[in-house]
Amino acid sequence: MALQDERPPAAPGLTHPLINGKLLVPPVRPGTVGRGRLTTLLDDDSQRLAVVVAPAGWGKTTLLADWARRIAPAGGTTVAWLTLDDSDDEPHRFWTYLISALRTVSPALGGAGLGGAALGGAGLGGAALKALRVTEVDPLEVAVPTLLNDLEAMTGRHALVLDDYHVLRDRRIHEAVEFFLSYLPPSLRLIVASRLDPALPLARLRAGGELAEIRAAGLRFTGDEATGLVSGVAGDALDTDGVAALVHRTEGWAAGIKLMALAIRAAPSPPAGVDTLGGDDRHVIDYLTSEVLDGLPAGQRDFLLRTSVLDQLCGPLCDTVLERADSQLVLAELERADLFLVALDSQRFWYRYHRLFREALRRELATAAPEAGPQLLSRAARWHADAGDQEQAIRYLIAAGDQHGAAELLAAADDDFLARGAIGAYLRLGDSLDAEAVRANPRLGISLASAAGLTGRLHRVAPLLDTAEAAMTAGTAPPAGWRSGQAAAMTLRAVYAQDGWTPEELLAMARRSVDLEVDPGIPGWVISRIALGSVLSGTGHHDDAARVLAQAVERAAVAGLPAFIRLQATGLLAIALSNGGDTEHVRVLLRGVLPEVAAIEAELGEAAAPAVVFLRLAEGVVAHRDGQLIRARDLLRHAVDLAQITGHPTQVVRALVTLAELELACGDRRAASAALSEADEAARSGPVFPAAAAALTETRLRVGRGTTAMTSRAGRPAEPLTDREHSILRALCGPLSQREIGAELYLSMNTVKGYSKSLYRKLDVTSRAEAVQRGRDLGLI
Repeated sequence: MALQDERPPAAPGLTHPLINGKLLVPPVRPGTVGRGRLTTLLDDDSQRLAVVVAPAGWGKTTLLADWARRIAPAGGTTVAWLTLDDSDDEPHRFWTYLISALRTVSPALGGAGLGGAALGGAGLGGAALKALRVTEVDPLEVAVPTLLNDLEAMTGRHALVLDDYHVLRDRRIHEAVEFFLSYLPPSLRLIVASRLDPALPLARLRAGGELAEIRAAGLRFTGDEATGLVSGVAGDALDTDGVAALVHRTEGWAAGIKLMALAIRAAPSPPAGVDTLGGDDRHVIDYLTSEVLDGLPAGQRDFLLRTSVLDQLCGPLCDTVLERADSQLVLAELERADLFLVALDSQRFWYRYHRLFREALRRELATAAPEAGPQLLSRAARWHADAGDQEQAIRYLIAAGDQHGAAELLAAADDDFLARGAIGAYLRLGDSLDAEAVRANPRLGISLASAAGLTGRLHRVAPLLDTAEAAMTAGTAPPAGWRSGQAAAMTLRAVYAQDGWTPEELLAMARRSVDLEVDPGIPGWVISRIALGSVLSGTGHHDDAARVLAQAVERAAVAGLPAFIRLQATGLLAIALSNGGDTEHVRVLLRGVLPEVAAIEAELGEAAAPAVVFLRLAEGVVAHRDGQLIRARDLLRHAVDLAQITGHPTQVVRALVTLAELELACGDRRAASAALSEADEAARSGPVFPAAAAALTETRLRVGRGTTAMTSRAGRPAEPLTDREHSILRALCGPLSQREIGAELYLSMNTVKGYSKSLYRKLDVTSRAEAVQRGRDLGLI
């Protein structure tokens, strides 16, 4: 087995976007008690999932870390590790860390090694990490399938440990992990440590013999194990009978045994309080305070109490927070004293307190010095802000109760989060603020609405804009890059909040936004015209759309907009010109931009979809008009794939209708009907602009409503269907859209799409109607 390549921790400047310590197997203290009866269960790699579930203090992390290090001499198994925290409860962040954890076991998995884990590049997960940088694309669309394809090429045996899984609450993450588990190759298994049962299909995996479980009952220390634990802390202070009594009183609870050992070490005889300890944390905080904290030297006790406000600790950070200069030495002293301080890297630079111990410290601080917490947290926020870690700085400001300061910093940091592909984390931080803080900062409200739109949380856009617009005054500062906050809000409505608005109302908003943005040298001028051009094209005003979009494309580079947005604008222009019949202008436009399209697709793969979908669609239309039918078919099928990744119903309908026209021209009415069937499905999933809806109706009339009956094919699927795939296939027989199927199965639409793609591949079909017919032919439904 090979553990991660441990390198020095990230410097205090925090220039790397990931916390490297979270990707390392936690160091295990010398003398840690071996638990062979449990590690034997972990050694068995026949199950794809192992769970270690118990409340705090039962030794889950210690068991897994000790197993990971003890298995090393045996060889053959590589262990990747990820310690999760609250900030990981966002899909893009979670998958970035998970893939980076797998890459730390380089070269065993072809990764980049620790330190380069999040930078993309070659090796396992490199393409998936690049895809995750595109916030608009759901991880299930590109990143997770790409990772699974990489994992299929692995040889040997590997394990991925996800520690503290209980901190994750986002349903999208649990759905994606279930999807990941469904297609996990035999060479990799997942090990989850959690205080609660993870939201995964445990019953189904248990019934299939694919689940190993270690729970609190199994984690209880036996007499022999407890003897080793007590002697490691308190020497020979207890004889065999004393250890047996201790095990009985603590019910084998690791934290309780260790607490008692610490108390025994500091006292001439076992304290009477031993009788109050049980197998959970009901009394542990009181006990920690009375038996551990009160017995410490004043200097140590003060250091512990005041640094308990920190999620993670290092010497320079503690120096700033406590206004001293020797914190690194104090941390090393506390670790040697075994005072529930956990090192996060082998260099002992970053630490954290054991969860229960930190809770006791924070409660004692709130009692002894209630005024100290906000001041300490504010200093921590300043240190992180100076180090370039705006996200952690904002978290500490919120914890300090400085809602205004947190809102101001968050509003000013939107470009930083966007550049790091962390828009989902940006939105979660906004959710952590009081509603009043958001109401008082219209610029922040607009930025949060933009983040909601970019991450597909379209139902959040309109309420956030309503709040921001209600608070705007003549003196309200607009978002960076805009002349008018009102223009920014109306542009966002036209792009993301189309439900409940007629096309005419959207058009009026987009035009008003353009009227307000009068400075052609800033991004808002360009973006407002891109939005107007999109609405004009969607409502059939193709010539007007082309004129406005040409202005936007011309000024995009001057305004400093990134290539991604410039390509989006150029694609919209190409479609508007194409719909207006100006094929020659489209041809010239494509010649100038296709090299850049090829480059961004080579860099990001299918995750480049939002930038290039319309350009590839226009390229296919030109090939069709030039009579290059085979090339046109390939281009249009690629455009359909890209449109389905973006998930915008209008884009999907446009691409599928254009493909259907091509298939009809090629004489393949069945393929044309299948494309239109998928277009109908997309049209039911959300609002579609009138021009695309009209094109669908016209093409359906030419092709005919009914799909040509499939030839019955005997045999069986290329691979067995999973339980989820069976459920999806049965649901496809009915009238529900993918969104409605997701609601019935308690899955998001993107998760349904992910399973459907695999289902179609196994059934060798390309549309819903074909999948249903094939399923009936095979007796699956």
